[in-house]
Amino acid sequence: MSSIRIAVENIGKSFGARRVLRGISLEAVSGEVVAVTGANGSGKSTFLKIVAGLIRPSSGTITLTVDDREIAEPDARRRVVSYAGPDLAFYPELTAQENLSFFAEVRTLPITLAGIKNSLVAVGLGGRGDDPVGVYSSGMRQRLRLAFATMLDTPLLLLDEPSLALDKEGVRLVAQTIERQRAKGGVTLLATNDPEEAELGDRAITANGARSQTFSTLIAVGGPALVSGGIGKG
Repeated sequence: MSSIRIAVENIGKSFGARRVLRGISLEAVSGEVVAVTGANGSGKSTFLKIVAGLIRPSSGTITLTVDDREIAEPDARRRVVSYAGPDLAFYPELTAQENLSFFAEVRTLPITLAGIKNSLVAVGLGGRGDDPVGVYSSGMRQRLRLAFATMLDTPLLLLDEPSLALDKEGVRLVAQTIERQRAKGGVTLLATNDPEEAELGDRAITANGARSQTFSTLIAVGGPALVSGGIGKG
């Protein structure tokens, strides 16, 4: 996998008069996992969506470098960033395989049908790829989100509440997915309010206080990364 460095500098986000994120800075390099923790509504998901390019920040910059080359164009960034979150929806009338094929085609992603089938097998859906997603349980849909995020070996993996609705086997699958990304030399940002899940990270940032909350580093194990910033209640 390609080497990667992501630098987030003073990211802020407001929705009208409500400030959700304030002054977040983060640097991470190949092989690192950073957990973003906080209560419901604290801004974790918004932060990951900004990093993914799904939402524009109100302030600040994000610099993504792969193999010493800055990735600035949106089309190019889509090929090196994968995202899975609770609001990632699929077409219920299509099969799991058809959904992944469709989204890969829309994003012009270089993946074969065999690659899609392998991604379904990897998340425990190998025998259910031809079933309509409409008959899937919530846990199976969550596994499908993981398949969507991991069907390409992208150097930046963004996981928002990845263990949501999963059984114990599924929770182990999330841990294995993160460890594979780490072993390949990728970066993972993990948004969670589960303390055990947060321990999958090398470092964690959390929101403290009340209305105007400040990030503090909880865990620091190796690496040059810096984590700071703040979240406004929302």
